[in-house]
Amino acid sequence: MDIMYDPKEMDRVLGARESYSGRLLSDPHFDEAMMITGILEKEIQATGTFKEVLDEYSVAFARPKRNLSPSKAETIIRDLFKERTGLSMNELRESFQQREENLTQEQRQAAFPYAKEVGSMIENGNKISFSRAFSHQAKDYATKLNITDLGAKRIMSEQFEAVQGEKLYDWGKAKEKEFYRPQIEAEKQTRMSQKQEKGMAYSRA
Repeated sequence: MDIMYDPKEMDRVLGARESYSGRLLSDPHFDEAMMITGILEKEIQATGTFKEVLDEYSVAFARPKRNLSPSKAETIIRDLFKERTGLSMNELRESFQQREENLTQEQRQAAFPYAKEVGSMIENGNKISFSRAFSHQAKDYATKLNITDLGAKRIMSEQFEAVQGEKLYDWGKAKEKEFYRPQIEAEKQTRMSQKQEKGMAYSRA
């Protein structure tokens, strides 16, 4: 095994290596499959889904390997995912879903400050778009409650509209137009000026 793992996961990783699916693979192929399990875990954390990404990676994992079909590759990836995380992909998905459904009203209302901070990031940051700020704040809120990023975005949007009486997207895009766009335009102008100056310097040389 050539890649670095979280020390807290090492016992599970070693168990995965000695599992039936793990023993079928060479060290490089095992590392590749384990990296795919990490990608899938992040996808579930982000969106609460995994099937489409699993299909794509199963095909990619199987393609260069002789005698390995995409369906067999999927079985290996699923097995190693459960060995490493202790849960199947569907069990992990359902755990996020269950936590979101069981949030208290107080926990949901806590999304509003995270939503408001989106505007502060755009106003005070260096070329931070609405999409980037929204994703950052959703990730922080999701991590706090151990729910998906997508669920966090949904709750933030709901709470913002309930308190502010306007859509978070519309408010954020207005902030982007006011603060982010001028910074981008200024950067473009600076690059154009620098390019022109270099061109003039070359022509005088």
